[in-house]
Amino acid sequence: MTKLNSLTGLSDEEAKCLLKVHGLNEIQKEKTRPTWKLFAEQFKSHLVIILIFACIVSLALGEKIEAIAIGAILIINALIGFFQEYRAENAIAALQEMTSPRARVLRDAHQAVILAHEIVPGDVLLLEAGDIVAADADIKNASKLQVNEAILTGESMPVAKSTDSVSNGPALSEQTGRVFMGTSIVTGTAEAKVVATGMKTELGKIAHLISTAQTEPTPLQMQLARVGKVLLVISLAVVVLVAGIGVLQGTSWLEIMIFSVSLAVAAVPEGMPAIVTVALALGVQRMASRNALIRKLPSVETLGSVSVICTDKTGTLTTGQMRVRELWGDDQVELIRVAASCCDAELGTDKISGTGDPTEIAILIAAFEKGFRKEEIETNNPRVSSEPFDSDRKRMSIFRKDGVNYLKGAVESLVALCKRDDPVAQSALKIASEMSGRGLRVLAVAKSFSAEEKDLSLVGLLGLADPPRTEAMLAIREARNAGIMPIMITGDHPQTAAAIARELGLVLEGESLDTRVHARATPEEKLKLVRHWKSQGAIVAMTGDGVNDAPALREAHIGIAMGITGTEVTRQAADIVLADDNFATIVAAVREGRGIFQNIRKAIVYLLTGNFAEILLVLGAVTMGLPLPLLAAHLLWINLVTDALPALTLIADPLSPNLMKKAPRAISEEIMRRKEWIQVIVVGCLEATVSLGLYWYLLRTNDVAQSRNYVFTGLVFSQLFRSFGARSSTRLFWEVGAFSNFWLLGVVFLTGILQLSLHYIPLSQTIFGLQPLSLDDLTFILPFSLITITLVELRKLVARKS
Repeated sequence: MTKLNSLTGLSDEEAKCLLKVHGLNEIQKEKTRPTWKLFAEQFKSHLVIILIFACIVSLALGEKIEAIAIGAILIINALIGFFQEYRAENAIAALQEMTSPRARVLRDAHQAVILAHEIVPGDVLLLEAGDIVAADADIKNASKLQVNEAILTGESMPVAKSTDSVSNGPALSEQTGRVFMGTSIVTGTAEAKVVATGMKTELGKIAHLISTAQTEPTPLQMQLARVGKVLLVISLAVVVLVAGIGVLQGTSWLEIMIFSVSLAVAAVPEGMPAIVTVALALGVQRMASRNALIRKLPSVETLGSVSVICTDKTGTLTTGQMRVRELWGDDQVELIRVAASCCDAELGTDKISGTGDPTEIAILIAAFEKGFRKEEIETNNPRVSSEPFDSDRKRMSIFRKDGVNYLKGAVESLVALCKRDDPVAQSALKIASEMSGRGLRVLAVAKSFSAEEKDLSLVGLLGLADPPRTEAMLAIREARNAGIMPIMITGDHPQTAAAIARELGLVLEGESLDTRVHARATPEEKLKLVRHWKSQGAIVAMTGDGVNDAPALREAHIGIAMGITGTEVTRQAADIVLADDNFATIVAAVREGRGIFQNIRKAIVYLLTGNFAEILLVLGAVTMGLPLPLLAAHLLWINLVTDALPALTLIADPLSPNLMKKAPRAISEEIMRRKEWIQVIVVGCLEATVSLGLYWYLLRTNDVAQSRNYVFTGLVFSQLFRSFGARSSTRLFWEVGAFSNFWLLGVVFLTGILQLSLHYIPLSQTIFGLQPLSLDDLTFILPFSLITITLVELRKLVARKS
């Protein structure tokens, strides 16, 4: 490589040659799936395959209404899934916005402003406050340089940089002799020689990690796929059975095809995709009210099965604002006054925030609480001269009108300048070490009676830290009670991380720090941590705010970005954005997720019970040599309207108060367990038997059309009444709270009215082949419709007594 003097930089010819070798200084775009492929992938599920088959056969048989209805369901669900995934593929593009569009460099010993993507290794960057660093570069000359590296390290405190510092440390936060692409200059100036561009920079490495991170289907998506597979097998088996029976009975192939379509329609809960989507959408609304903004719909339910939460410390578990937490010295009031007299920052009008260095803001807040105001100090005792802080001196001083020099800085720096007989200074190093062990950042405060920084008197020590959020402590306790393991990941020093973890209750007495606390974690280490827990069968949620968190966010089952401090990259890579950057919000969202899963399971059991009853009803009639008791149009109406609407209200059931007193469900736990399938089979058999018995009885005295007239509405009312018992598998309807779900009461009433209206509207009479029902007809039908719900509720009482 060409040897360069940092004061001359490259020549234009050298830069052109190097550009050909190294390529443009750009973050490469991630390869995304074509739009058409994204849309096509929405038609892969087993449920969709059954519906496509039913749609095609209906069309072939001239049943246009059924075909149009099924086709509309397919298109709507495909569009919902397509737009969710389309919005999710933007993480790498956001990285490009964080790089500098132009940069100042030295070319041929002259300053030049060039496009950032033309920078090459060997270029000399000219940096000043406000600049975004255009490439990774080693510092050659610097003056009072401080850099904000939050997007890479997640830590908001500016990092002091210098030419004598390490440029190849084990962690980015320790590489104080190097600046990195995408970071911003807070104060000072520098000349820095570029050592890496494009995808070879630290930002580029993170972009590569994002592209290699694996996204997987959510537990609910996988479980619904398995339910769909079971329904596909059942549908095919029943169709084959019906075809066999039809052949033995000498039925024509046209009738066999009509039977097959009816059974395919009966087997598939057409409303299930929409119900799951609405359940998740309701969850989105509820979580938004709790400051959790959902970007990817399935994440709502996945939260409920989370067993490990890997969380950032700063701003999530802590307040994100430095505060003075300990004072050590003979006169603590004097200590605060001297410290406040050595500050350049300014407090805001709210007196809990300000502009300037975060450490100084913390000191001024503590001073305000003790009765000292910065503006009064400046008015009554104006400064004469000052020496700003830099990374070499590790201290700053302000000499004021009263003839006192006020100093603050690193303990070892000030102690070395104190009088030899200073008793406070003699104890300070030991005390400072103890304070550091408690996770505090320690500053020494001193004064002298001359403008020179010598013969100092040490006033005392300040212990500063970012204090834990009170609500985070409570949330961690709730998470642990719910069987969830919170893990803290931070860019802080291990001692600081350990102290905060113990204060938060993240690590209890006797527990190992190694599994609960990870300090100085790199993007690669965060990614490995998420993959490790996933390999152990855990459902992992990962929080983050910096670019360095984005790969792990995408890899986790649930990526959670900070809405206040988070970068656009993390928000694009995340499934959920926290509007308040608060750990307690995550735990509240987990509770919502658990309740949503519980209600989705409830709704699916209700739907599948109805579908199973319809299959048995049609199959039983065919086996007995009876005409079809229900047409495909009847079955589609039941599945989409009179069955689906009550199911929609079941997902709005209030959440159980015991949700967070149980361990997370295992990733292998099915939404339809053996218990649920038994319930579907037993109750479905009961409902089908009642309807088939009614149909057989009616055919003795009525024609087929009139018998169907009764059975259609009888089955609808049976399923409407059964929805009241579906709210709980153990508690009776009035024990759950008859009026705790007004939506269900209203839907059952209105759906019943809608069902009855079909018998009197000419168009619906034609579509469904119905006739008007008299009051006597209804009096005859309704007792049959109440049989199933009555026996379901009686079973709960019997099970309770036994």
